[in-house]
Amino acid sequence: MRSRYSAFVLRLTDYVLATWHTRTCPAMLSLEDSPDWASLRILDSSQTGDSGSVHFQAIYKAGTGWGYLEEKSDFLREDERWYYVNGNTSEGQLKPGRNEPCPCGSGKKYKACCL
Repeated sequence: MRSRYSAFVLRLTDYVLATWHTRTCPAMLSLEDSPDWASLRILDSSQTGDSGSVHFQAIYKAGTGWGYLEEKSDFLREDERWYYVNGNTSEGQLKPGRNEPCPCGSGKKYKACCL
């Protein structure tokens, strides 16, 4: 999951497609209009045999504010490699409080970082 997030950040289309299960992989993918990703939060994960799931929230810069993409993703392991199968996503606007950690992932409070 983290490597796929990094590939989205770096806009490495070939890697994203190579880690997508052939059963659900799109024929084409463009990452040119991807947002400016800032951080990844893994909320939950589980594994049963060769099936796994990851619930995550990816934070991105949206104009002068912040947005998030939240997804519960399903993965399959084949030949010792994990492949993304599908996911249920939702998006929204992130409104951090002044004393909350900054969404950019710096570790600083929002008021002392990106506010």
